[in-house]
Amino acid sequence: MRKILFGAVGVLIACASVPCVAAPYVDYTPQKGYWTISAVEVDPNHVDDYLTGLRSSQVSAFDVLKRRGLIDDYRFMVRNGYVKGSPNVLIMTHTPNTALMDPDQTRDQAVQKEIESAFSKEKGEAAVRGYEKYRTFVDTADWGTVVMK
Repeated sequence: MRKILFGAVGVLIACASVPCVAAPYVDYTPQKGYWTISAVEVDPNHVDDYLTGLRSSQVSAFDVLKRRGLIDDYRFMVRNGYVKGSPNVLIMTHTPNTALMDPDQTRDQAVQKEIESAFSKEKGEAAVRGYEKYRTFVDTADWGTVVMK
């Protein structure tokens, strides 16, 4: 019985030590572009206030970026439930390709000017005033999408 038990444990260890490696373009296919996702913890009593502020301060900027082809999609997601220290609001923009990350002074200044004409810098500062009392950025990162085969 002891030999059978040690044999079974040996087989399990041998199987567990064989790495399972997923291969790009075989097991999954990376997609073009990337999502920039900002994960924000917002006091649950102020989520509506925060979303209202984002509606006035971010949507017009995202629409300019979309018209200019710098992003092709944006989303806001709200988590049901709350855990202290965890994000409950996600702000997401999708950039069609990484080449758009390259700086372009003419383009970038024109975009900034267009954004500020739609929503002035002063309005932007007023819209976010007070956020620091109930909002904490938990993480901001670029995420790639993959499609499983």
